[in-house]
Amino acid sequence: MNEFQERQWIEAARRGDQDAFASLVHLYEKRVMALALRMCRSPEDAAEAAQEAFLAAWQGLPNFRGEASFSTWLYRLTSNACVDLLRREGRHRDAAGPSLNDEESDLHLPDDAPGPQEQAERRELREQIETALQALTPEHRQVLVLREMHQLSYDEIAQVLKLDVGTVKSRINRGRKQLRNFLLKSGNFSPPAASKESGKEG
Repeated sequence: MNEFQERQWIEAARRGDQDAFASLVHLYEKRVMALALRMCRSPEDAAEAAQEAFLAAWQGLPNFRGEASFSTWLYRLTSNACVDLLRREGRHRDAAGPSLNDEESDLHLPDDAPGPQEQAERRELREQIETALQALTPEHRQVLVLREMHQLSYDEIAQVLKLDVGTVKSRINRGRKQLRNFLLKSGNFSPPAASKESGKEG
C-alpha cells in the first residue's frame, strides 16, 4: 500500500465515496483494534470503541484538512473513543495512590529470549503489564500505549492527543512510575540495585 493510493482513498471518502472509506477501514482496522484492545482490555469494549472511532472518522472526513497524517488523526479518534467509553461506563479506577513525580523510570524488558523458560517469564511479565495498564487512569494509559506499544514519538503523541509535548512527557513519566510500582508490588519487576551513597565512587 503506497501513500498515493491512501491519499486517493482519503480524497474520495471526503467526497462521500463509501467504497473508498471501506478501503481505509480495511487498511487501518487491525491497528485501530490493537490500540482499542490495549486501552479497553475487553474485546467487546474495544470493538465498540473502534466502531465509534471509524464512525467519527466517516462523519469528520469532510472537515479533515490533513494538518496531521490520517493515521495520527485516526489514532486520536480511537484514543478519545476509548477514554469516552471508559468514563461513560465507569470502567476505570486510578489505583496509583497519591500524585507521583516526573522522574524518568523506563521499563527495561529483555530483547532476546534464548530459552523456553525465559519466554514463559516474558509472557507472564507481559500479562502483568497488561493488567497493570488497566489500573492506570485512561489519560496515563493512553500515552503509555501510544508510546510503548505503538512506538509513537512524543511529538506524534502530542499531535494525536492535542496536548503540548511537556504534558505528554509528564504523563508518560507518571504512567511509567505507576506501572513500575504495580509490577514491583506483584513481584514481577526487580528494583534497581540500591546506590544511595551519593558520594564518591572509584
